Amino acid sequence: MKRSVELVVLSDIHLGTYGCHAKELLQYLETIQPKTVVLNGDIVDIWQFKKKYWPKPHMQVVQHILGWISEGVEVIYITGNHDEMLRKFTGLKFGSFELVNKKLLQLGHEKAWFFHGDVFDVTMQYSKWLTRLGSVGYDLLIYTNCVVNKWLERFGKEKMSLSRKVKNGVKSAVKYINDFEETIADIARENDYDYVVCGHIHQPEIRNMDTKSSKLTYLNSGDWVEHLSALEYHEGKWSLYRYQDDLLAKSIRVPQSSAYLSTEELFEKMVSDFKTLVA
Repeated sequence: MKRSVELVVLSDIHLGTYGCHAKELLQYLETIQPKTVVLNGDIVDIWQFKKKYWPKPHMQVVQHILGWISEGVEVIYITGNHDEMLRKFTGLKFGSFELVNKKLLQLGHEKAWFFHGDVFDVTMQYSKWLTRLGSVGYDLLIYTNCVVNKWLERFGKEKMSLSRKVKNGVKSAVKYINDFEETIADIARENDYDYVVCGHIHQPEIRNMDTKSSKLTYLNSGDWVEHLSALEYHEGKWSLYRYQDDLLAKSIRVPQSSAYLSTEELFEKMVSDFKTLVA
């Protein structure tokens, strides 16, 4: 029996990279039946996309989302910095799918503002080459982490997150996250929003940021590289989903294969699914 969820927020999946935990994401998706899905940026990592690296679980994630759209589930794709090429198609709509840069949703009597968050990244705005270089380094760190964890798992040791250790150990990284959250919260308050929901910094969070003059909740859906997390809204309440705590999802078997889809197979499959949707 799948859980009914009014709204699910996913971000920073980074399909097409070594660090993406597509299999675990598929296990989670198999446990829920959402009414609305917000894909809050960096779903497919176009920066790091490798033609020869597209495992079947990555394609299965795309197919699962397309399946939701064909069933009439509202899917809102908000562009991020790693999939910024899609911004030229902003405003695209077909069926229950919509592509936007930001979205304001009414949740009961409250307003929720959704966007990826890279617009507030100074490095992104003024030094994109530096950001891309950092992205390559981050991807290398994640790949190294995968190799290390395989050896740790083989010897019965607990897995570790190198990137999380680096972030938590560098004061400038901690300050960046705090500044990011405060900047976004200030703008949300100016617009009288009740919730501000973003991604980008790979830091899952639900935090009350009320002041004397306004009430505000800051939410971040995290990622599917380090934290394997998502946001869920149901019956007027927000909750932070973490795969590591979900025994049901972990028990679901996802067909595994070492075979990769070729670029041609990938294109043909997506065109076929798209034709089915608009038919």
